[in-house]
Amino acid sequence: MTIDSKTKYKLRRLIEELKAIRAPHTELISVYIPAGYDLNKIIQHLQEEQGTARNIKSKTTQTNVINALEKMIRHLRLFKKTPPNGLAIFSGNVLAKEGKQDVQIRSIEPPNEITTRLYRCDQTFVLDYLEDQIEDKETYGLIVIDRKETTLGLLKGNNIKELAHFTSGVPGKMKAGGQSSNRFRRIIEQMAHEFYKRIGEAVNKEFGNIKHLKGILIGGPGHTKNEFIEGDYMFTDLKNKILATEDLSYTGDFGLSELVEKTKDVLSEESITKEKALINKFFEMLAKEPGKTAYGLENVKKALEIGAVELLLISESMDNKVSEELEQTAENYGTKTEFISIETEEGQQFKNLGGVGAILRYNLK
Repeated sequence: MTIDSKTKYKLRRLIEELKAIRAPHTELISVYIPAGYDLNKIIQHLQEEQGTARNIKSKTTQTNVINALEKMIRHLRLFKKTPPNGLAIFSGNVLAKEGKQDVQIRSIEPPNEITTRLYRCDQTFVLDYLEDQIEDKETYGLIVIDRKETTLGLLKGNNIKELAHFTSGVPGKMKAGGQSSNRFRRIIEQMAHEFYKRIGEAVNKEFGNIKHLKGILIGGPGHTKNEFIEGDYMFTDLKNKILATEDLSYTGDFGLSELVEKTKDVLSEESITKEKALINKFFEMLAKEPGKTAYGLENVKKALEIGAVELLLISESMDNKVSEELEQTAENYGTKTEFISIETEEGQQFKNLGGVGAILRYNLK
C-alpha cells in the first residue's frame, strides 16, 4: 500500500523521536502486535515479564522496566481489539540520567499491516519494522546512454541516485588514412559492441538483484539507446521491464533528471512526480496569481486562521512543533495538507522560500 505524504511524515517524525531515546541499561520496551492477534495474550505475556523483571539486580532498572510494562498493560486495556493493521507500542523511561524517571508510552497503528509479533527489552527501541514501512520499495532503474558515455541510476521515491558512470572511447568520425572506410566502420561498431556488453553486464549486476524493481527507463541522444535495447546485452527479464525510452538532450546526472522528467506520465503514480507537480503548480500560481498564494510562516498562518487555504504545503525540514500547529489549524478548516521532501530540486527551492506555502481558496489581494 502506498503511504501518503502526511502519514509518511508523521511516521518518520515518530521514528526520529524514538530513535533519539537511549537508556543506560536494558529497560526500553518494544512490542509489535500482528493484525488479528489476541490482545489478552499480549497482556498476559507482559504480566509474566513483570514477574521476571523482579529478578533484575539493579533496583533502578527493575523499577523502570516494571513501570514501563505496567504503563503498556494499562494502555492495551484501552483497546477492545487489535487494530486492523496491528499495533506497535514503545514504553520506557525517556530520561537517560540515573535516578530520574519519566516513563512514557507511544503507540501507533502503522499504515501497513504488521505481520511479526515481537517483544524486546533493550537500551534502544526496535524500529526496523516501522522504518521498513516508510521505505519506498518501488524502484525504477535509469539508463542514460550514448556512444560516448553511459550513466546508470535508480529512482526510489523522490530520490535519484547515480550508480555508475562509464565512458566508451568509441570515436565519432575518423578519417580513413589510406584504409577503407568500411574497415574503420567495422572497428567502430566492434568498439561500440564491446561498450554495450560492458553496460549490459553492469545493468544486469546493478538491477538484477533489486527486489522491488518496478521498471526500467532508458534515454539518451540519438539512436544508441535503441541499438542497446535491440542487442542481446541485458537479461531477458530485465529487458521485459523496460517501460519507456526517451530522446534526451543530456547525459550524466543531468540526463538522469531529464529522463525522470520526460517519463512523468509513466511515473504519474510515483511520489516524485506528484510532489513536483504540486510544487510547480504553487510556483506557477505564485508568479501568475500571487493573490491566490501565500508563503512564509506568518502569511500562511494568517490565511489559515481565516479559512482561506485550500492546500497547505509544509517542508519536511520544518520544525515538528510548528508543523503540528499548522496542520491542526488546517484540519479545523477542512484544509488538505501535503508534506514536501527536500530530496528534489523543487523541494530545496521550497525550503529556501521558507518551507511553508499555501494555495488559497480565493484571492486575498
